[in-house]
Amino acid sequence: MDKFIVTERLLLRELVPTDVDGMFELDSDPEVHKFIGNKPVINKQQVADVINILRQQYKDNGIGRWAVIDKNTNEFIGWSGLKFMTETTNNHINYYDLGYRLKTKYWGKGFATETAFAFLEYAFEKLKAQEVYAMANIENDASNNVLKKVGLKLIETFNFEEIIHNWYKIERTEFVNRTHINT
Repeated sequence: MDKFIVTERLLLRELVPTDVDGMFELDSDPEVHKFIGNKPVINKQQVADVINILRQQYKDNGIGRWAVIDKNTNEFIGWSGLKFMTETTNNHINYYDLGYRLKTKYWGKGFATETAFAFLEYAFEKLKAQEVYAMANIENDASNNVLKKVGLKLIETFNFEEIIHNWYKIERTEFVNRTHINT
């Protein structure tokens, strides 16, 4: 697996234990959790445990959520990436899920779109995925807009953990035709 992806403004890389402070700042913010139904973390051990789970996903599935780092400042912005879903969600199992979570001060600056596009390219070029799915709370306009902007198509809405979500999908051929990448 490639250890990092470089975009115009960002470095995307595997999360490491030293990301605990940045992850704590991200996941202790109630605003970040507004549309995802989670409760903010209250201590760094919770974050360290999450990082360990993510690092195990790299070993088990060859991919997972990665750290998003500002290339100019080296600041931890959040995480983004693909997760190989081995548990059923909306009647689907064993699929790649695109997701992202950023610190609030980085919202509205195009970073989620930049990372989402980079990970779709990674999914189709490196992982040879045939399709990628994503979901977003129906009330989260910003996240829904990102998914549409990078080419995912709304398929349906569904109830996930008592929250109504939009369910999106993009197929390899749609992405290749849209971007003209060589795969």
